[in-house]
Amino acid sequence: MPARRNQNHDCPIRDVLDRVGDAWSVLVISELAKGPCRFNALRRVIDGISQRMLAVTLRNLERDGLVSRHVHDLKPPQVEYALTERGHSLDKAIRDLARWAERNQPGIRRSREVYDGAQPRVPQT
Repeated sequence: MPARRNQNHDCPIRDVLDRVGDAWSVLVISELAKGPCRFNALRRVIDGISQRMLAVTLRNLERDGLVSRHVHDLKPPQVEYALTERGHSLDKAIRDLARWAERNQPGIRRSREVYDGAQPRVPQT
């Protein structure tokens, strides 16, 4: 039986936005942009993420070539995660989007208020 294809594989925007739209991925990328980090250190600084969700998120980011995983030959072995060049370029795009959102949020809120005030109210039944 052939492997299942990702439904968004043929659409680059949807394929990539599936990863970027995942809040845990964005938080992990943002944290790793500060420098390489071990699993438990990531878990401590990313509020609310479970051990399982962090493991799944890191695995997906590694699979996409955004994060590298390095096992240090120590006793016990230590695993360190870092952004790849592609991961750093995504972090830059995320930061650019965040700056855009910060600059434009007040205007967007005003537009929503104007739009909401201009719309006739439909009585709920």
